[in-house]
Formats: sequence, C-alpha cells, structure tokens
Amino acid sequence: MNEKIYYLLIILTAFMSSVSQILLNLSNKVCYNNKLREYLNPYVIVSYMILAVTIFINTYALRYIPLKISHTLAASTYIFVLILSRIFLKEKITLKKVMGNILIVLGIIIFIMG
Repeated sequence: MNEKIYYLLIILTAFMSSVSQILLNLSNKVCYNNKLREYLNPYVIVSYMILAVTIFINTYALRYIPLKISHTLAASTYIFVLILSRIFLKEKITLKKVMGNILIVLGIIIFIMG
C-alpha cells in the first residue's frame, strides 16, 4: 500500500477523535434524570465506539509510519475541534483560538518538512 494512505489514516483518526469529543460535549449539555443515564446515553456510547475504532485504525497505521510523524499529524485534532465546535456547538471562534490553530498548523508543517 502507498505510504500516503497511512498518513491519511492518521489524519482520519484525528478527525474521528474530534467528532468523539464533540459528541461528549453534546452529551454534557443535556440534563439526565439519573447518574447512570449520564454515562449510558447515545452520545456517550457512540463517542466511545468511535474512539475504539480510532484506536484500531491508529495502531494499524503506526505499523507503517514513524511515531514522531504520527503524533505530529494527530495535533490536527485541535483544528478539527475548532471547526466542529463552531458548526455543532455554535461556539465563537476567537482571535486567540485562531492564532493557536495557526501555530499548530505551522508546527505541523515545520516538523514534517524539517
């Protein structure tokens, strides 16, 4: 298989992890009758299922690419969270958040190119 596929898989796992985080945040915004429902609701269950799949895909991809590159690409999770939280949670995108994400992107580019 082409090595680029494994890099894309790592970025996919970063996106999936972001989706999982958004689902957990959506779950947190709902009031539940009891403690058990807080942990056993569709948002939480789907979130943890996504995380489980993410772990398997990530482990598979790590067999073919360097660990340092994997962790660098995984930092793109912050970028996906920023975008998804704006879309689904209606959170404001502040200048600090934008600047932080620009630094993350620059760090990813510098580390991978260097």
